[in-house]
Amino acid sequence: MAEGLLKQALPGKEVCSAGISAMVGEPAASASIQLMRECGIDISGHRAQNLASWMVNEADIILTMDLYQMRFIEATYAASKGKVFRLGEFGKYDIPDPYRQGLATFRHSYGLIARGIDELIDHIAYPGKEGNQYVLTPIRESPLPFSP
Repeated sequence: MAEGLLKQALPGKEVCSAGISAMVGEPAASASIQLMRECGIDISGHRAQNLASWMVNEADIILTMDLYQMRFIEATYAASKGKVFRLGEFGKYDIPDPYRQGLATFRHSYGLIARGIDELIDHIAYPGKEGNQYVLTPIRESPLPFSP
């Protein structure tokens, strides 16, 4: 869901999705596909993949759903230093994984993802680095709804 919403919120930017313990090759959950379709986003072609060092090296910014994922990536990939952010960081919340849950749980996670993207877009741009940290500055408001 986050990948689809980020692509919508950040047109012209390359966005990809990867997990730290993904079911490699599996499609998105049917509830996720349905929910995103309701939002006008087709993720039916999505296939799960695990995060790889080349992804970390090439990424300008890495977003996680929770603090555990953020800390795991920072500890596992030296190249991630200064560019890993929790999607709910500005609101100080984690986003629960709705995997194997019902549509209501997916809607809840969607709302938190949309909120996190709105908060992030209010704070982030990529004008460059200061030392080893990416600079976070406001760029625009997000067009994303908090709930479908």
